[in-house]
Amino acid sequence: MSSSSHPSSPVVASARVVSFEVARHLVEQHAISVCRGEVETVDLLAGLGRVLAEGILADRDFPPFDRATRDGYAVRAADLAEVPARLEVVGEVKAGDWPEPGVCSVGRGQAVGIMTGAPLPAGADAVVMVEHTSLAGHAVEVRRSVSVGENFVPRGAEARAGQLLLDRGRRLDHSGIAIAASVGKSRVQVFRKPRVAVLSTGDEVVEIDATPGPAQIRNSNSYSLAAQVQNAGGEAVRLAIAPDEPLRLRALIEEGLGCDLLLLTGGVSMGKYDLVEQVLGELKAEFYFTGAEIQPGRPVVFGSCGADTLVRAGGGFTASTRTGVSAPHKKYFFGLPGNPVSTMVTFELFARPMIEALAGQTPRRLIFLRARLKSEIRTKTGLKRFLPAVLSGEFENAEVELARWQGSGDIAALARANCYVVISPERERIEAGEWVSLLMR
Repeated sequence: MSSSSHPSSPVVASARVVSFEVARHLVEQHAISVCRGEVETVDLLAGLGRVLAEGILADRDFPPFDRATRDGYAVRAADLAEVPARLEVVGEVKAGDWPEPGVCSVGRGQAVGIMTGAPLPAGADAVVMVEHTSLAGHAVEVRRSVSVGENFVPRGAEARAGQLLLDRGRRLDHSGIAIAASVGKSRVQVFRKPRVAVLSTGDEVVEIDATPGPAQIRNSNSYSLAAQVQNAGGEAVRLAIAPDEPLRLRALIEEGLGCDLLLLTGGVSMGKYDLVEQVLGELKAEFYFTGAEIQPGRPVVFGSCGADTLVRAGGGFTASTRTGVSAPHKKYFFGLPGNPVSTMVTFELFARPMIEALAGQTPRRLIFLRARLKSEIRTKTGLKRFLPAVLSGEFENAEVELARWQGSGDIAALARANCYVVISPERERIEAGEWVSLLMR
C-alpha cells in the first residue's frame, strides 16, 4: 500500500512500506515495551499454556541422592580393574528404598543389587549393568569393568536446592509442568491472558450461521484469528462485523481499543471502500508501517493509539482499570489483509509476538527450518514470499513442495499445507533438490 492512499491523513501519509525484516523488528521492539498483565494463581494443570509470573526454584537437590541410571549392581570400580571378577552380593536396593549405611553398603569385594532410580548405597562408586553379569548363588560374576561415576547421576548434578529452574516469563508447556510438579508446586502464579479484540470488516462479510447472498462470504477470518489468538496465549473478543461505513467502523474500532490489542481484518488495501486506515488516522493513530514487502499479506498495517485517543474513545483506560492493569500509554493494533491466507500468515509473522508480550512472555524469535525442495519453483522477484507447502518424507529425508493453491483466498489449500516455503525477494527460480527455508504452521 502506498502512503498516498489517504492523503487527507498526515499520520497515515508519514507511514511507509518496509521490508519483512524491518517490519518484524519494529513489532519486536514495540512488544518489548508493553506492560504485563495482572497476576493470578491457578492450579498447576490450569497453568498449561500460561506465562509464569514467578520463578520456580528447586526445593531440594536434584537428584536428592546418587541415583542409579541402570539396573545392575552397585560396586567399587577398583574391584573390577581385572575382569572377569567375582563379587559377594550383600543386599539389594530398589527405587523407593533407602540403603542405611552399615546395613546395606558396599565393601571391598562386594556388590549390592540395584534398580534404575534407586539410591546408590554407601561405599559404591559405580554401577555395572546387569547385562554384563551372571548371578551364582550369593555371588555375581562380572564380565566388564566400569569407571568411577559410571551409570549413576550424582546428587545435585541436575540442580541444587534454591536454584532457578523456570524463569518468570516462561510459557508453561508439558516439561515446565513436570518441573513445577517435581518441586511440589500444585498452584502457580501466572499472568492474566491479554484480551484481544478481533474485528472483521466489509459489507460482503456475514456471520457464519447466515445464508450468504450471491456476493457475500461467511466470517471465517474472525474464527481463524480467534483460534490463533488463543494458541498464542490470548483471550479473543470477537466484535460485530464492521460495515464499509465510517461512523459504524469508528465505533467498533473504539470498542476494540478497550481491549489490550486490536486486530482488524480487511479494509487495509487501496480500494475505494478500504476505510480502516482513514478512520484510524482520524483517531490520531500512529502508524509504524502501512505495508510489508511480502506475499501474501503486503497491505498489513501496524500502529498504536495514544492515551488521548483512548480517553476520547471511552474504553481504553476503563477496561484496563477493570482488569487490574496499570493504564497504558498506548494501545497497539494490526490491520491484517482480508484474504484468509493473508490474514493467517500476517498474524503469525507480526501479531503473535505482540500477544506473547502482552501475555507476559518474551517474544520468541522467528526461526526458519531447512529442507530439500521436491519440485522446481518459479516466481517473481521483489517480495519475500511465504507460500503454503507440504513437508513430507521420513526421518532425515524430509522434502518439501508447494501446495497447489489459487491465491490468498484459498483456505482449502492452506488446510492441506503444513508449512510455508520462504523465498527471498531476489530469487526467481529455485531448482528441485536445493535447500529452502521453511516456516512451520
